[in-house]
Amino acid sequence: MPKLIYHTGACSLAPHVVLEWIGAPYEEQAVEFGDRDLLAANPAGAVPVLIEDDGWTLTQCGAILHYLARKHPQADLAGGDDARAAAELDRWSSFFTGDLHPSFYPIFMPQRYTTSADPAARDAVQEAGRKLVRKRLKLLDAQLDGRDFILGRRSVVDAYAFPMIRWAANLLPEGIQAWPNVQALHDRIAADPAVQRVLAREEGE
Repeated sequence: MPKLIYHTGACSLAPHVVLEWIGAPYEEQAVEFGDRDLLAANPAGAVPVLIEDDGWTLTQCGAILHYLARKHPQADLAGGDDARAAAELDRWSSFFTGDLHPSFYPIFMPQRYTTSADPAARDAVQEAGRKLVRKRLKLLDAQLDGRDFILGRRSVVDAYAFPMIRWAANLLPEGIQAWPNVQALHDRIAADPAVQRVLAREEGE
């Protein structure tokens, strides 16, 4: 059976949720960044990592989510079957990979974005990151207007959104109340029994 290597609180929560939605057997392994097992599976030292039975290894969260949607079409997590549905899946997967996720980097790691040792400089970097996150959440909120899910039906991109929305709720001083559609998506996913099982396993470690 496939094995998912993940780190609690990271974007690897997304494929963890998707594997639970699919319902097929899988293994899971929690790691810390820098662990030997993680570096052996992915020399870049990043999660998630998906390892298939034959040893084939896939990295990059978006790629893993797309692969799982295609591998398990019966789970109906690709957002639709035609070319435009596939393009919308690509569009929003790219949004999370290229726009929203990187917006958090200055908040998580401000030291990467300034050469100054002044705490005020790092505070300014983090505030710049928060402004980017707010901008991206506004776009996501608009997409969700009138929709329960990002593509109009539950898909892997909703799972992709979930960890990032959780980060925003924790890292923005005002939380995510200013984006009610984003808040509603978070609450809808968080109430899912499969998601609750994953969170209980990850956060209970």
